[in-house]
Amino acid sequence: MDNKYKTYFLTLINKYNKGIATKEEIEFLESFDNAFDLKDDLITDENEQDFQDVKFSIKSAVDSRLDKLDKKGVFYLRPGFRYAAAAVVLVSVSVALFFVKNHNRPEKQNKQIAAEIRPGGNKATLTLSNGSRIVLDSAHNGQIAKQSNINITKTAGNQIVYASAANNAGTNGQQLAYQLQNTISTPNGGQYQLILPDGTKVMLNAATSLTYPAEFHGHERVVHLSGEAYFEVAKNKKMPFRVIAGAQTVEVLGTHFNINAYHDEAAVKTTLLEGSVKVSLGANSALIVPGEQAVTSVNGGDNIFKHTVDVDKETAWKNGLFSFQNDDLKAVMRQVARWYDVNVVYAASLPREKFIGEISRTSNLSDVIKILELNDVHFDVQGKTITVSAKR
Repeated sequence: MDNKYKTYFLTLINKYNKGIATKEEIEFLESFDNAFDLKDDLITDENEQDFQDVKFSIKSAVDSRLDKLDKKGVFYLRPGFRYAAAAVVLVSVSVALFFVKNHNRPEKQNKQIAAEIRPGGNKATLTLSNGSRIVLDSAHNGQIAKQSNINITKTAGNQIVYASAANNAGTNGQQLAYQLQNTISTPNGGQYQLILPDGTKVMLNAATSLTYPAEFHGHERVVHLSGEAYFEVAKNKKMPFRVIAGAQTVEVLGTHFNINAYHDEAAVKTTLLEGSVKVSLGANSALIVPGEQAVTSVNGGDNIFKHTVDVDKETAWKNGLFSFQNDDLKAVMRQVARWYDVNVVYAASLPREKFIGEISRTSNLSDVIKILELNDVHFDVQGKTITVSAKR
């Protein structure tokens, strides 16, 4: 199923379990659940084959799928809604559309959207040590710059690669390249990929900047991060890799991890997928293992908190998804604002709903708004400014 429909069904099931679903929403879920009996009055020529295709796959996969979701705490089900819940992750878009059409899905059109706001894409600017700037989304493929003995190349896959121009550059050339600090920056609505001089792969989320040398030299590899990035660090036991994000330092030898260090978030979050990571803040440090996240405050204090997280949720952005698990409205909208390059203004009254589910980052803003408005929230869009309030 398309991700926006996953979120739609998850929202309805969550409201049903809380006892706050409307009569129409309850009827919608019950009719959806009963539909797997393939009653004649629910089948049309257009959707008959879709029903046949999904019926057996849903009934055979439901138990294992729901057990997995329950363990991850995604949602909780009342007896009798197992197949409706399974449909959240297994049914096809065409079947979902059939029910949306025939049961009057409450999908409100926001008439204030004069022009469609498209999702973000591969956009970034590379600033060289001499201050020159290269707009990467409009730069040609191939070599775009050279610093000391380092060639900087843009690939056809929208990736920047640093590579030595010669096998033996000499110590002086390496030291010079190490002093040449480069910065790659993504705007709101941008993302980009980078291969550092040591072979480390980095993917930058929106509104992110990374500063690094044109070539690593000495006893360590140091980069500076603001925003969010996913790292796959090339192994080198003789040269630890360090990411400085605000007051926090993350040290690794070779591993896969994600750092969320936006200035408008209350904490810096380091999530480990593979290997080991040491997180340091002031006089304190902590080691985390795969599946764990280290959290440090940006408002002072040297405490480091560790806990187990869903790494798929924490790194969903790099796989083209927004992923929410009991996230509040403002946390959701901070992600939306960065990816769609919009300003968000809040009214005095806001709903206290928590958001659960996934939305594709390839969706237009209007589609995202329609989904979010299912949770008792209203959006007024004027140009690139969104005013958020409780639904009247």
